[in-house]
Amino acid sequence: MIGFGRTDRHFLANWWWTIDRWLLLGIVSLMIVGFVMTFAASPVIAHRLEIDTYHFAYRQIIFLAMAFVGMIIVSLLEPVQIRRLAMGLGVLALGGVLLTLTIGSEIKGSTRWLRIMGFSLQPSEFLKPCFVVAVAWCFAMQNTRLDVSGRLIGFVLLIVTCFLLSLQPDIGQMILLTIVWTAMFFLAGGSYLFLSAMSMTGLGLLLFLYQSFPHFKFRVDRFLDPSLGGTYQTDKALEAFRNGGLFGTGPGDGKIKHVLPDGHTDYVFAVAAEEFGLVVGLLIICIFAAIILRCLMSLRDSRDHWVQLAGTGLVILFGMQTIINMAVNLNLMPPKGMTLPFISYGGSSLLALALTMGMVLALTRHSSGKKRILGDGFADEIPLHKTFNLKGGAV
Repeated sequence: MIGFGRTDRHFLANWWWTIDRWLLLGIVSLMIVGFVMTFAASPVIAHRLEIDTYHFAYRQIIFLAMAFVGMIIVSLLEPVQIRRLAMGLGVLALGGVLLTLTIGSEIKGSTRWLRIMGFSLQPSEFLKPCFVVAVAWCFAMQNTRLDVSGRLIGFVLLIVTCFLLSLQPDIGQMILLTIVWTAMFFLAGGSYLFLSAMSMTGLGLLLFLYQSFPHFKFRVDRFLDPSLGGTYQTDKALEAFRNGGLFGTGPGDGKIKHVLPDGHTDYVFAVAAEEFGLVVGLLIICIFAAIILRCLMSLRDSRDHWVQLAGTGLVILFGMQTIINMAVNLNLMPPKGMTLPFISYGGSSLLALALTMGMVLALTRHSSGKKRILGDGFADEIPLHKTFNLKGGAV
């Protein structure tokens, strides 16, 4: 155990005694699972590409180390610093998305990546948490400052962000951010009438996207009618779940990863299920569920409405990305190139998720209603009773 006393005034001691250590343990557990799965799934991909066997594994170790350090650094920040970081980084990420439209590398029909010093950077991954924090600030201002039309500004941010993502195109990220925005709007006290209008508009937009983007139409058609073909990866992922059974084939003994093109990224959950079985698959799901529930319970007691909105939005973003990836692996929704948080291989995704959860750790650290620093030590437990209502604000 770290040798910090409760009366130690050092900022690291303050961090240690205010951080949600169970939440931190859950995130580190996912990182460990990701480390194991990269070594299990990536060597066959490297062999297929005729590069060093542990090329992806070594890179993932570097990314994991950077992600962990970055997450800890972000978790040390105050809420106002989190907001400033999100605003500054959000502007840079938007600029990066614009650059992908002109000098971005095209992969599978989309220009989402920038090549920087031999690495592929996906700016939209970093845009997501910054977008959530910015929208939360707008919605919170609506409830605290009568002279600010925060919800209108938040809606404009959604339109601009989705428009830029549609140009890449990245339909999955558009849908994800729209879902998160809608949930935050509801929690901020948005009207049912506007939410109903948004839902109808969203359905119309999905129809437009279906008609306008051939690759989106292709994926939806194949999901609805597998007899049309083009479902190779999904079929192999389902076969992996069947082969794994209850306890799996054993580490390194999976067969499907040898023929699954994205077994180390989008379909890593299927590879894990084949080699380690249903038991480990359910354990991974439980870790994700525990992280999400722990975050929401901590945020429920916050005195700061902005912290509630920002933290909840980030948790929804994290949870929805998890659900989408697992649903694709289980053929419960059309394929979408979205990684499994902290487990799939990928530098941009891993670093962006570390930024996301670093922000969550910082916000839950300051929103915890259990113990707060007073004078030389900690006060007794302080009950907080603030929670969301449908009219906005905290009560």
